Amino acid sequence: MTKLPLVVLSLILLCGITASAQNSNSSTTATSAASSANANKPKRGPVFRATADQIKQAQALLKTRNFYAGDQTGKLSTETRAGLKEYQKAEGLKITGTLNKSTLVKMGIGLTDKQKTM
Repeated sequence: MTKLPLVVLSLILLCGITASAQNSNSSTTATSAASSANANKPKRGPVFRATADQIKQAQALLKTRNFYAGDQTGKLSTETRAGLKEYQKAEGLKITGTLNKSTLVKMGIGLTDKQKTM
């Protein structure tokens, strides 16, 4: 009868050690799997960004075409993006709501040297 509590305690201790070992192995495996998945992704190239002056020019053009009614702030506001989408749709461009290279070229807005290489 005195051996029964000792046996139960030993089993509990053994289960705890086993569970702890499994958790440490699985977290190491998950971490290394995530690392190798990120290593296989291709690196993203530079991001095309319109300058504030280009945005002002686009806002002016959108305003003359009645796609935008706001001020020429040089910032891509929600209203500017909505106007860009309408312009892109009317001109048969990919509808993104951003001032990408093809939209700037279609609008006749000059690109910077850096933007020309992108």
